[in-house]
Amino acid sequence: MSEHPFIAALALVLIIEGIMPFLAPNVWKDLLKQIAELNNKQLRIFGAVMLLTGAAILQYIKS
Repeated sequence: MSEHPFIAALALVLIIEGIMPFLAPNVWKDLLKQIAELNNKQLRIFGAVMLLTGAAILQYIKS
């Protein structure tokens, strides 16, 4: 896993992203509908929060 960290990270993202549609497809569909109804500003804020959270977790892991 240490030889290809980007591929390992991509694989983990796919696994994590696949959990919700596999376990609760109807809840996942409803969540996607709610996200689609957000305006661009709300969606950008949501994306920024996700980016910052991910960066903070990576920083925590590295230290």
